[in-house]
Amino acid sequence: MQKKIYYHDTDSGGVVYYANYLKFLEEARTEAMREVGLEIKELSQQGILFVVRRQEIDYKAPAIYGDILDVSTWISAISAAQLTFQARIKNQDGQLISTAKTLLVCVDSSLKPQAIPQELKDKLSSLQKPD
Repeated sequence: MQKKIYYHDTDSGGVVYYANYLKFLEEARTEAMREVGLEIKELSQQGILFVVRRQEIDYKAPAIYGDILDVSTWISAISAAQLTFQARIKNQDGQLISTAKTLLVCVDSSLKPQAIPQELKDKLSSLQKPD
């Protein structure tokens, strides 16, 4: 996914505000799932939700106002009720900006953990990359 950095994404110094990376990662995961035919809204209506259990981000270099970021994301692990997404963010010059790891848990509409349905796992497995 490509993300253009606008003024509202930055702090007073013109550098992307650190918490905005969480939004970029969420958008990239949503788009990745959409690419394999999974719509978050439809899953939610079926009582299948994913919540973030753990988030790790390593900031390597600053992204700045006007940059165009390439946010790559993939699944590195799928278990009975959890997904682990990895991400790499680079700027338009190919410079590594950050890396991230997000652990998601599948929950039902009452936010109780549940197993990821097999059909869903099959679609998600196409987002896996070998390490």
